[in-house]
Amino acid sequence: MKRALAFLVLLISCHGVSWAENVYYNAASQDTVESRLKRYAGKNSEREATLKQMFAEAGCDGEHVSEQPVKGSKLPNVICVLPGASDKVIIVGAHFDHVSEGSGVVDNWSGASLLPSLYQALKDQPRKHTFIFIGFTDEEKGEVGSHFYVQKMTAAQVAATDAMVNMDTLGLAPTEIWISHSDKELTHMLAKVAKATNLPVTGMDVEQVGSTDSEQFAKRNIPHVTVHSLTQETWNENILHTQKDQISRINLGDYYQSYCLVAAYLAYIDEAYAKTATTSGK
Repeated sequence: MKRALAFLVLLISCHGVSWAENVYYNAASQDTVESRLKRYAGKNSEREATLKQMFAEAGCDGEHVSEQPVKGSKLPNVICVLPGASDKVIIVGAHFDHVSEGSGVVDNWSGASLLPSLYQALKDQPRKHTFIFIGFTDEEKGEVGSHFYVQKMTAAQVAATDAMVNMDTLGLAPTEIWISHSDKELTHMLAKVAKATNLPVTGMDVEQVGSTDSEQFAKRNIPHVTVHSLTQETWNENILHTQKDQISRINLGDYYQSYCLVAAYLAYIDEAYAKTATTSGK
């Protein structure tokens, strides 16, 4: 049976905390978010090391950060865990690898470099869910890292996962949702948060682009949503997988708004799903 959505009133500013109904986050500054975006240089192996370092700088270190060796890949998935009050889980993912053409800032350092900032936004308040932030390896070679991660999940871990939020190709324009490849309830909640926070989001299906890491979670019926920034105009510009994929193509204002929206969204679904479980007796 589809879970009823708990209604929460949101009053928020991206630069501070101003919420109702116990929904909180504390956003990283725009300077911090942009500085992490600008650390895109290097081969995929260097990006993996940079992502792990940025997690540590954000406060995710020691036993809470790890590398998952991935069969079929030379590089591991990078995993940061923010423990919550229950065994229920929300996964937040983005791939850090890129193709040889271009700098791969848009696809997909734009998503991967937000993971530490999202951890930072959530860490200062107790969370109902355990959040697992994952930098996936080798998405460009057939979603190798996400496929391996999902296949290693036990049936109990799958059942405990309330949502998988995937970020792929951000900052070209305001936030978009891949609606045809996203859970309806998660899509509805993201639209609700966008309205409450006065942050833009619209729907843009991108089947012509190919696939993304959330599809691996779909295969095990885990509710998932993918946020991106492709529009028909930016798709026509032929940026992805070409020399045009450069940091100059990122609209930094749109990019920071996407970060703020996802941070608010994660805090919201943590509370919304927890309330639903409480009222349903689960």
